[in-house]
Amino acid sequence: MLNNELKSTKYRKVVIALSIIIPIAVAALFGIKIPGIDLSFLPTFYAGINGLTAILLILALVFIKNGKRRSHEITIKVCMALSVVFLLSYIAYHMTSDPTEYEGKYNLVYYFILISHILLSVAVIPIVLFAYLFAWEGDFVKHKKWTRFAFPIWLYVAITGVVVFWMISPFYPA
Repeated sequence: MLNNELKSTKYRKVVIALSIIIPIAVAALFGIKIPGIDLSFLPTFYAGINGLTAILLILALVFIKNGKRRSHEITIKVCMALSVVFLLSYIAYHMTSDPTEYEGKYNLVYYFILISHILLSVAVIPIVLFAYLFAWEGDFVKHKKWTRFAFPIWLYVAITGVVVFWMISPFYPA
């Protein structure tokens, strides 16, 4: 039992470290610009990843509600992998491209969605990772408590990622 408690403590420290390191690394990498590389296709790609993640999150919920635990587990793992691919492509795009200014009529709506998306995308990292960790450890009581927060926040982040792309895409350089 002691060995399992040591593993749990170690993994909790990893979750906390990732929850701090990822946002700091993303913010730091925004300061790096690599000229001469055209990754202008990436916003469409990572908006697609966000859309697919939203669909799969809903599917994962349907699976678990219908007692299909293995299908739920696989779907959540795919969502987590998609989140990593999203993050890497998002960083790559912003390291190689100038920022795009929103020039539409709905500034307040756009910036509200964008800011809430950014803040919740940071907040969801530890919530999702802890929810996953509890399931992995077999503590489904804690897992269920955490997913009550993780699911709607993660779904909101995925959906608003698509909305932000849809709103700003007309203003990308041609």
